[in-house]
Amino acid sequence: METQRQKKINALLQQEITSLLQGAIRTQGVKNLVLSISKVAVAVDLSVAKVYVSVFPADKAKETLEGIKVNKRILKHDLAKLLRNDLRKVPALDFYLDDSLDYVDAIEDSLKRKNNPLK
Repeated sequence: METQRQKKINALLQQEITSLLQGAIRTQGVKNLVLSISKVAVAVDLSVAKVYVSVFPADKAKETLEGIKVNKRILKHDLAKLLRNDLRKVPALDFYLDDSLDYVDAIEDSLKRKNNPLK
């Protein structure tokens, strides 16, 4: 069960990480890429935050996630500068690919097929 403090920190981290990553994409001049942070889950002791990244188109997801993982120290540093008045210490960031949209698409495809598992 998440505490109220964890929920506030999750929302704050989600908002700031999204703005930092989207700003980085714009400055790099990357076209045809949509990136969003779908969920942030900070640990009870606030030491680690799991960040779930959603990337469209899906074929660029793995390389985009690897690029984020390579630059996560820079991202954490920039985040610490932004949140210096809100958080004493920024948690370590672990990035994961959010494939829930692919999962939903697979379910919809299986329901539309002739051999629907529910019928």
